[in-house]
This record gives sequence, structure tokens and C-alpha cells, in this order.
Amino acid sequence: MISVKILGTGCKKCQTLEQKVRDIVTGNNVDANVEKITDINEMMTYGIMMTPGLVINEKVKSVGVIPKDEQILNWLIGE
Repeated sequence: MISVKILGTGCKKCQTLEQKVRDIVTGNNVDANVEKITDINEMMTYGIMMTPGLVINEKVKSVGVIPKDEQILNWLIGE
């Protein structure tokens, strides 16, 4: 199972990224556990300074942007 973490405090971009990732996981039958991380101390362990952050299997994939659907899916199936 793929571990996916959305790092963000709840801003609009964070909410959009979370929904997008959940839709991609569901729509493509990806075996993934999607988790929303809102704790700033936990976010800082990943070294991000901007939100939203996207972490897949403990690797930071994006920071401060909402990646395109195709890119997110490639990261998910590439893991």
C-alpha cells in the first residue's frame, strides 16, 4: 500500500490538493492510504516551508503547488 500525506494547515490549495489526490486514488484504483497532516511540527520534519506539500512513501514530491493530475498519478503508480 502506498502512503500518501498531504501537508497543510487547511488553506484552499491544501484542500484542493487533498481532494484531487483522493479522487485520483479512487478513480484509478490505487492502493493508497491518504492522510492529511495539519501539525506544523510534523510538517517541518519534511523540510517544507510552503504548503501544500505532497509526500508519497516518505518522499517529498511537491511543495507550494498543486501538481497536474497526470503527474500525481505517475508518482503514485511509479512507487
